[in-house]
Amino acid sequence: MPTPDRTSLADIVAAARQILESEGLPGLTMQAVAQRVGVRAPSLYKRVRNRDDLIRLVTEAAVNDLGEQLSTVAGSGDPGRDLAELAHAFRAFAHAQPAGYHLIFATGPADTRPSLDILTRASAPALRLAAELAGPEHALSAARMFTAWANGFISMELAGAFNLGGDLDEAFAFGIDRLTAALTTLDTPRPSPDTGRTPGTTPPRDGRQPRPAE
Repeated sequence: MPTPDRTSLADIVAAARQILESEGLPGLTMQAVAQRVGVRAPSLYKRVRNRDDLIRLVTEAAVNDLGEQLSTVAGSGDPGRDLAELAHAFRAFAHAQPAGYHLIFATGPADTRPSLDILTRASAPALRLAAELAGPEHALSAARMFTAWANGFISMELAGAFNLGGDLDEAFAFGIDRLTAALTTLDTPRPSPDTGRTPGTTPPRDGRQPRPAE
């Protein structure tokens, strides 16, 4: 009669995430996880190929959690307000799970990186709001702009790199306001570099080009 399983993949990943937050990435070893779930290290290899595979599973779990938190931001009809809520949810996740947050954006071997499908699902809320603010044609660039700013601010905050004082909550809110304003101006028509006219307008009926301001 086969020996009953003493642990599961879900238990392994949960234990690994706890170790990551308490001990950091160097402390996340197969032996440490085995001890946490109450089995011998060789038993883990029935479900996890190696440490890189374990890190990938932990990273994917963190990405899923972040995506679920971001997806709770409901459409209020005001994209600017929704973007602020999204940014605060992003920051709250980072403060609650700083090691997991860092792992999401860390560079590492390809075998440790989360799948594109998981990253795509987690990015959906940011892409949706970016499209509402900047227009569908700018959605990806706008979402990247938002993510780069938010990750830069939060990473510096978690590292204790803001050394000049001031209220970081106010600074974060200021950044959200400025970012929202920048993204919404993307819909403003700009003069064509070839004609000097704003796209979508027609020249004077007499065919003359408008004179520059004197």
